[in-house]
Amino acid sequence: MVNFIHTADIHLGKTYRTAVDESERYEDFFRMLGAIVADAITEKVDFVLIAGDLFHTGQILPRTFARTIETLQPLKDAAIPCIAVEGNHDWIHRRDSISWMEALSQMGYIRLLRPARSESGGYRFEPFDPTTGSGGHLEIKGLNIYGLGYIGTQAGNHVERICEAVTTRNNILLFHVGVWTFSPVEIGNMKPEDALPLAETFDYIALGHGHKPYSIETPAGRPYAWNPGSPECVNFGEERYDKGYYHVTVEGGVFQHQFRTTSPRPMVVTTINLEGADTADAALESFCQQITAKLPKSDDQRRPLLEVKLIGRVAFHPFELGRERLRLALDGICLPLHLEIKNHLSLITRSGAGEEVKRSLTEIERDVLGELISANSIYKDRKDELVNLALAIRDQVMKGDGEGEELLGLLSRES
Repeated sequence: MVNFIHTADIHLGKTYRTAVDESERYEDFFRMLGAIVADAITEKVDFVLIAGDLFHTGQILPRTFARTIETLQPLKDAAIPCIAVEGNHDWIHRRDSISWMEALSQMGYIRLLRPARSESGGYRFEPFDPTTGSGGHLEIKGLNIYGLGYIGTQAGNHVERICEAVTTRNNILLFHVGVWTFSPVEIGNMKPEDALPLAETFDYIALGHGHKPYSIETPAGRPYAWNPGSPECVNFGEERYDKGYYHVTVEGGVFQHQFRTTSPRPMVVTTINLEGADTADAALESFCQQITAKLPKSDDQRRPLLEVKLIGRVAFHPFELGRERLRLALDGICLPLHLEIKNHLSLITRSGAGEEVKRSLTEIERDVLGELISANSIYKDRKDELVNLALAIRDQVMKGDGEGEELLGLLSRES
């Protein structure tokens, strides 16, 4: 019997720069990987598969690399191979320098699988060479493991060439790609009918990319591909999904799966309706009452991640109910580790004819920024594009998830 763990989308290095304690969120992802590593050692698995997005960005901090080595060290000490492919988040775009994934492979902490390409565009899965940390295929206990990282939105067009390059039996494919109708991500997916030929070549396809767990079957009802999703909640909206990874056993060519649930940090997404509030104080009181009623009752003592959408027509300026004021109120209720506010409140005013005029916060923001920018004649002709740029940068910063290079990229596109 062979047994292994299949996980994906760990996203080491992610944090919120606007969080009260960003290091606490940063450690969530390392703790999660550490728990999976501990389970692998307890179960004495033959190998661990990571189907892409080990890191949250291709350009990571040195401390993230050091913490990764520390977290993977027990696997290396136990001589349990950790086999990985690159996801879209792991990619390093400057190919003249070594990626962090390649460095981990050369140091023996992972075995990074990456196929070679022929001049005609075909695939070559060369045997993995531990001395160089490179290759596209390796064999463990009679199972042939092939690896493909993220190959973009045209992945379905590559399936035929992938299958043609494989001549062995008892095959596993490690592939960072989603499948439409199953994957919740918008890019990097292929159609179910395009993926189906893989079922004739591979007995188990270990997917990544989408953070929601799912499995895919042939028309005859035979499961052939599995995605465990991300074991930790990475983005708001994922609180709706089961979180975990697969423990897989193989005996007599039959794959048996167990989805092992994890315990991600609590994440809450809710909508608060402040319709009709006359003052910001009255709205804040209503906000506190509603949020207290909506927060789930739990014994989990970890500080939650909270996204709140404010809706309704109010008689005060929506700016009066700013993020900091709401955060201070929430500190006395649930002390969130990170708070995101989506302010969709509308200000109701009266026109000269006595008619109600509804103005959203977005409209007010654009007007204020437009007036500030237009005050300088140099920028007057570029008002609309500069307003859009300012709001885009604001959104990235408030999310706390925008890298410096991403913000510079916004500036360079508008310059």
